Amino acid sequence: MLYLDKVNYIYQKGTAMEMPALHDVTLEIGDGEFIGIIGHTGSGKSTLIQHLNGLVRPTGGNIYYNGRDIWDEDFSRKELRTKVGLVFQYPEYQLFETTVEKDVEFGPSNMKLPKLEIQMRAFEALKTVGIGEDLYDVSPFDLSGGQKRRVAIAGVLAMKPEVIVLDEPTAGLDPCGRDEILEAIDRIRKERKITVVLVSHSMEDVARYVDRLIVMDHGSVRFNGPTHEVFQNYAELEKIGLAAPQVTYLTAALINRGIPLPGIATTVEEAREMLRAVTGVK
Repeated sequence: MLYLDKVNYIYQKGTAMEMPALHDVTLEIGDGEFIGIIGHTGSGKSTLIQHLNGLVRPTGGNIYYNGRDIWDEDFSRKELRTKVGLVFQYPEYQLFETTVEKDVEFGPSNMKLPKLEIQMRAFEALKTVGIGEDLYDVSPFDLSGGQKRRVAIAGVLAMKPEVIVLDEPTAGLDPCGRDEILEAIDRIRKERKITVVLVSHSMEDVARYVDRLIVMDHGSVRFNGPTHEVFQNYAELEKIGLAAPQVTYLTAALINRGIPLPGIATTVEEAREMLRAVTGVK
């Protein structure tokens, strides 16, 4: 479990360029959860997730992993990064080996695992994200943007983390590829009972997959609760530059026109069931 206790972060603290990025953020991220984080540009999303595995040190507050402060002197942040894996928004930031296979093997290799296990982990991770064996010997820098993203995700999955943090993992993917990646991640979460933290600009993806939604606004947590409940506040979200899924607006409009729906939907599947219940159509 991850716990953030009144975490603050200030860029270039003590200089004329000082800029607050996080303000008194207190969050609990429990085992096995699928959590979404949304927010307008500059809301603190990316800064927040870089704190989760110790890439950035808070200027105030504490971060705990399984009850231990990750910035204690005797705490191994190198080991933490095998437990809390972060996939950056831009995959080029974490691809550097000469071939796809070597790149995905890099993390497990640093864990001092047997060679066969390293190879099996890399094979399993690449298969999970849909990278075929024909690309194993290709330079990751010769891949398309979507393929680079898949390889970056595979590199984290190969370490078999307890928490995986994904910053816009589906950017650059077509709708089919986006669904493949998110469904694979959700399947792995359920099979391995890992925690997933997803930063996304797609409200539809968030509504479909995540159980709890955290909304960041100017470095603070504006909303934190079940996804369906957070999206009921669509008018408040609009005020801070966000929106709810399109189907939320559709069902709200139908209710305003007198259609007796039992509530406002956040997914197409939910809306379909509501309409079936009202119309009697199977």
